[in-house]
Amino acid sequence: MNCLIVDDEPLARSVIEQYVEKIPFLKKYRSCGNVLEAIEILDTEPIDVLFLDINMPEITGINFLKMRSFEIPVIITTAYPDYAIEGYELNILDYLLKPIAFDRFLKAVTKAKEIWEQNRLTHPEQETEIFVRTERKLQKINLKDILYIEALADYVRIQCSNEKVTVLNTMKYMEERLPAEFTRVHRSYIVRLDKIKFIEEDMIVMDQKLIPIGKSYRDNLISQLNML
Repeated sequence: MNCLIVDDEPLARSVIEQYVEKIPFLKKYRSCGNVLEAIEILDTEPIDVLFLDINMPEITGINFLKMRSFEIPVIITTAYPDYAIEGYELNILDYLLKPIAFDRFLKAVTKAKEIWEQNRLTHPEQETEIFVRTERKLQKINLKDILYIEALADYVRIQCSNEKVTVLNTMKYMEERLPAEFTRVHRSYIVRLDKIKFIEEDMIVMDQKLIPIGKSYRDNLISQLNML
């Protein structure tokens, strides 16, 4: 789950970042010190859970909650207990008081994980695009445009119908992010199943590209093609 931490106190952000690093299903995606920056991140990047302070300059956390509706779990992190009732009325997931104990933090994010997993089960068709991080920017790619993905040492190259995008991610990360239309066919290749033209012996032909089939991946590939 990609986390966005919004708090104007660097020390408070650091504590949450350390907690996030300890939990396998969380990833600190971005961290910022004010709501204005958070708005831009939420509008453009794939955030799954929001940690939000209340007492911040310019726009408070409570006013931020009143400004917009959130489709992702929101966990308040604050030193002020006075806003708890108002926070829950604004449909937050949990309300954590600073200093935040790790076991209390874990309880809150476990609830967020349950919601995240349920949404993935009930709305698997919603993800039609992904964001990937290139050397200079975060780029959005439509899943229907992807032909195959190739490992390149410490990078991954995504071959789309109209461009090639080199990203700073691993094959394992890509494999976990992609839906069932994609499958690993070799330690260096992931392909989109409906883009396969034909298979000849141990090679896949895709738009004039020959892709090898690894022995350990062949049975799974054939099984998935039979289900199309």
